Amino acid sequence: MTKQFLTSNGEIMSEMMQINSASPFEIYHILNDFKKSPTTTIEAELILPTGDGPFPCVVALHGSKGWMSHHQDHIQSWIEAGIAVCKVYSFSSREIDSTVNDQLSVTHAMMLVDAFRTRSALVQDPRIGKIGIAGWSLGGTVALYSAWSPLVRILGGPFDAHVPFYPAAHIRPEIKEWSESPMLILHGDADDWTPLHLVESLIPEIPSATLHTYPGAHHSFDSERELTWLPHAVRLRKRTARIDKKGRMSGVLFFGIRWPLNERWQRKWVIRFLRNRGAHIEGNPVARADSLNRARQFLVDNIGH
Repeated sequence: MTKQFLTSNGEIMSEMMQINSASPFEIYHILNDFKKSPTTTIEAELILPTGDGPFPCVVALHGSKGWMSHHQDHIQSWIEAGIAVCKVYSFSSREIDSTVNDQLSVTHAMMLVDAFRTRSALVQDPRIGKIGIAGWSLGGTVALYSAWSPLVRILGGPFDAHVPFYPAAHIRPEIKEWSESPMLILHGDADDWTPLHLVESLIPEIPSATLHTYPGAHHSFDSERELTWLPHAVRLRKRTARIDKKGRMSGVLFFGIRWPLNERWQRKWVIRFLRNRGAHIEGNPVARADSLNRARQFLVDNIGH
């Protein structure tokens, strides 16, 4: 299946791919008995630049609101720089529009599998060279933790570069092994959905990662949205989630009590108990302009010809 896609060089065709994937609820289920995870088929859209390949390629993943116009602005820029893009449709493939109100309907674990399965398909395509990964918010979380070596070993080979936009960086693995591929994290210091301090405390564990911070910038700083309050968004605060050496995720609630976070009912209970609801999104013209250029240049430098 093909459809039209417009670049500054004219009209080219994009290809819809059918990818065999799976839907593990949490990272625990990837690391333990992954073969038992429910299987599914997802769609991905491969957009090639004009010219002769092989082309570097970015596996791109949307955030909790699905594909948005500012994501497309980055994608357009990358294609014009000679980089192919493969947009992964994790939500619509599972008949979900948004996870803002329900973060458990499509999880980062499911999207991690989608990303690696898409990479595996692209590796077989002679038109594709080096493969990076980029994502926004929830997709940024995937772009971040796709560099964690235990996941790489199970799900496939490493990506050649990582660009997480304002990721949720709350997961703290006990196994501190990460891909050596370069990573650029772009984040705003006014983000109250996925706070910057979680990235700042994680980044010393990832030697290949660089953090660029935008002063006064909220979540979705690269959009053109006015300041908007999302009352049902599940925001993060100071708490982190630990993944022990057996893959079990847990978090400390109160008085040192550690609560498991591996199953849907456990996560649902914590969300109801903590009542961490409500966050802002807002475009920031300065951060938007810089991130469009900075992300493109990073990808050109690290996966380009």
